[in-house]
Amino acid sequence: MDILMDSELLLTWSLGISIILLFLIPYILKERRKEEITRKRLAKTRSNKQDKPLLQHPIINRSQCIGCGICVSSCPEGDVLGLIDGKATIIHGSHCVGHGLCAENCPVGGIEIGLGDIALREDIPQIDNHYETNIKGVYIIGELSGMALIRNAISHGIKAINHIKKNLNPNHAQTYDVLIIGSGPAGLSATLRAKEVGIRYLCIDQLEPGGTILQYPRQKLTLVQPVELPLFGHMKNGEYTKEQLLDIWKEVILSQALIIKTNHKLTSIDTIEDGFKVHTNQSTFTASKIILALGRRGTPRMLGVHGEELSKVMYQLKDAKTYKNNNILIVGGGDSAVEAAIGLAKQEGNNVTISYRKENFFRLKKRNELYLDDMIRNNKLKVVFNSNLYKINTNNITLFKNQVYTQIENDFVFIFAGGELPFALLKSINIKFGEKVESIA
Repeated sequence: MDILMDSELLLTWSLGISIILLFLIPYILKERRKEEITRKRLAKTRSNKQDKPLLQHPIINRSQCIGCGICVSSCPEGDVLGLIDGKATIIHGSHCVGHGLCAENCPVGGIEIGLGDIALREDIPQIDNHYETNIKGVYIIGELSGMALIRNAISHGIKAINHIKKNLNPNHAQTYDVLIIGSGPAGLSATLRAKEVGIRYLCIDQLEPGGTILQYPRQKLTLVQPVELPLFGHMKNGEYTKEQLLDIWKEVILSQALIIKTNHKLTSIDTIEDGFKVHTNQSTFTASKIILALGRRGTPRMLGVHGEELSKVMYQLKDAKTYKNNNILIVGGGDSAVEAAIGLAKQEGNNVTISYRKENFFRLKKRNELYLDDMIRNNKLKVVFNSNLYKINTNNITLFKNQVYTQIENDFVFIFAGGELPFALLKSINIKFGEKVESIA
């Protein structure tokens, strides 16, 4: 009897183990294959120098990570993260735009969104938790702080104004409590919050309200994520087109009668007693506090090549549909350049060429990279890597590559070489770059 019971028990255990192994072994093999693919992807992105993120990105606490993979699947870009050795790992950092959904969805709180070690970054200013720089009374918000995304920009403006309101000397002698420089999402948010809390403000901009959004191509979709805009309410859509966002800006500016002066380009800032004197190309203003919401595009950078002064040369594309049956050159390798090239290549009869000085594209959004690869594969546009624009003539341009000059028929040139950022101006008032300032209030 005992032998029979032992046999049945052994059979039960054997059957149970067999069933477990039947499902477990294929699962383990599948996960190993997935990890091997992930390792190969990482090796490829490292060789192309695409593994490192540029601005904000997920910072993973590997001791907390349980390897569930939720962060991997929740990433809107699709391929930023992967699992290696059972831990979340940044694979394609150049695709990361800091949405933060990986951190929001991590069940153990093992991810935060930040800039990592910025001690040697000459393009990231020192700021504390309130976005105040090492110069007391000067705040930097939005893209210029190193943190992109409209949602971040809006929260920066609110937080900076809250800190200013709390620490403002009501007896200062300046014209304004705060001067806000820039009217993009960060500057507009700060302006709205300043009016909401009742402090004297002025917002100035070298262009029209909208900031970086003004430079977007027509109908470009922009990820916003649900966010609360002061004196406006909840922006509940995940995405808005350029035109929708600009309409919201116009609506809130008009409805709240915001004080915004346009066509004022910042030229210098002087420190005065209990405040600052700000000089623009048109006027001078004084304020107790300053918020710099200048973005990271700045004034378009010129190449300084022969013929760049011709009217056929432009530094932004507003509406691709106005260009048809043209030979067009795009200079640059960032998302702006690629988006312009894709938009123009879709128009009837256009022959589009991208000239990029490096050997491959390093920091494209995944969506742009996929569109571009498809268009190259289908001969809808051409890319010339390791090339430089040498000369622009009325009917053609000359590219320089591998010691060879090549002339190409051309009707229009779009240059996307970045912007002249105001770092020299910031350094002139002793704003420091690199590690964060310790918050004291």
